[in-house]
Amino acid sequence: MVIVSVTMDLALGEGYTYAGGLGVLEGDKFYAAGRMGIDYIVITLFYRNGYVEYVQHNGELVPVEQEQPLEFLDKLKPLEGFIIDLKGEKVSVRIWEYTYNSARALFFEATSPDWARSLTSRIYIEGSLEEKFYKNVFLAKVAKEFIENRIGVENTDYVDLQEAHAAFLPLLLPIKDKYRLVIHTPGPWGHLVLPRELVEKEINYNFDSRSVIMTELGLSLVQDAFVVSAKQVDLTKKTFPLHAVKIRHVTNCIDLKWWMDSELRRLYIDKELDERTFRRVHEELRGKFIKYLKHLKGFEVDDERIIISYARRIASYKRPEFIMRFIEKNEDLPAIYVLSGKTHPQDFDGLKKMGQMYQMSRSHDNVFFLPNYDLKLAKLILQCSDLNIFTPFSGWEACGTSYMKAGVNGIPSLSSRDGGAIELIEDDFNGWLFGKDLRELIDIYKDPKADAINREDYAEFESKLSRIIEKYHGNKEGFYKVGLNAIKTFVPKVDINNLLIKYYNGVVKSLADQP
Repeated sequence: MVIVSVTMDLALGEGYTYAGGLGVLEGDKFYAAGRMGIDYIVITLFYRNGYVEYVQHNGELVPVEQEQPLEFLDKLKPLEGFIIDLKGEKVSVRIWEYTYNSARALFFEATSPDWARSLTSRIYIEGSLEEKFYKNVFLAKVAKEFIENRIGVENTDYVDLQEAHAAFLPLLLPIKDKYRLVIHTPGPWGHLVLPRELVEKEINYNFDSRSVIMTELGLSLVQDAFVVSAKQVDLTKKTFPLHAVKIRHVTNCIDLKWWMDSELRRLYIDKELDERTFRRVHEELRGKFIKYLKHLKGFEVDDERIIISYARRIASYKRPEFIMRFIEKNEDLPAIYVLSGKTHPQDFDGLKKMGQMYQMSRSHDNVFFLPNYDLKLAKLILQCSDLNIFTPFSGWEACGTSYMKAGVNGIPSLSSRDGGAIELIEDDFNGWLFGKDLRELIDIYKDPKADAINREDYAEFESKLSRIIEKYHGNKEGFYKVGLNAIKTFVPKVDINNLLIKYYNGVVKSLADQP
């Protein structure tokens, strides 16, 4: 029997087919499912021009398309395509297959007419709301065709919709008790709202309300719904109270085989990990990182300073201004700051903040900005830093995983009380926490309470980060003890294999049963 995951976003070890955390999570699941022998199929789109990269030009960061690398294209196997009806026209669809053991990723590309080609040109980058709508419909219609005529409904155990991008699929292909929705956005602000007339014209289905909220539609059509942290349950039930009974959680996890340093993983498995062996491996890793940073700026870097990293998608709710403000206010502290990430090219606030990071790296010898954040760069930063910074506005982060990826490598995090961090981090034991654990939905753009919360949160953030830096330089043994505690407490809880067992209980054997 087959498990199907339908997603806009899939991060593989190669190619540019993802934009952020959803794609990385789906990629981790894909590789783990392949290793576990699960008959696992991911249905997604093939983005001929990727997502976005930023190139440095005349002291500015300029967004450009991402051309898919030939090495990735060579690994894609063409399958027989088909025709779908979209926008009153026949649209030709090409299929590319990427395999890893028992797991298969199917990439669908619109090849004609010309207007349809733009739907699969770039991930999450559209010229209008109408184009975004048709991209969602395209995903639903190719999924319907492939499940119905290539996989077979009778051979399918679950069809998991990752976010509501493919929420039209259960209308197009009704299947009893097999659809599930996984919501990766906690508050009401990130859920696509479409005009009823646009939807009714294409889907041939009558709606009562004047607009169609895609997540609401998805929730009404699926058997079960999941959110990706325990805290998100509270927030999502407030956002969609009519479907509260369906909503439960499976906290996100990570692929240890990819994210955890291989030597640390061996020591952990062989029960040889202690303060001495951990410190030896970590100092080797950070030494490699220091050489990388020296190469970037072309001059010596003080390798005795703590390496503090802030690396993630750049968005307002993640509050990158916290670390930037700290750097500006505390220039004399002995620290190296590694800032990395990219923002959506249509997110003007994100572009502004990314530009500020870039300029800060040009004016501060101890600040490094790495704009083209990808899987390999994330792996380097989260294995080789000393401290990870995680600062989302409480209630806005569905789960987050950077603190997991850092933690399994013995890099503790200073985190706001949000997402899945509060399930894993014990303050001053395996990391540090700051700020309030808010369980109300606060619009950070319009609610006047947001400014007061940010001021209070920053004050505690600055105080704690200053003390952490002091601890690193004054009590390194105590600092490394926190990192070792992170490994020992995180690894048993964040293994992606456990997540697959929870999602597919009854289909996937437990780890104890694996050969």
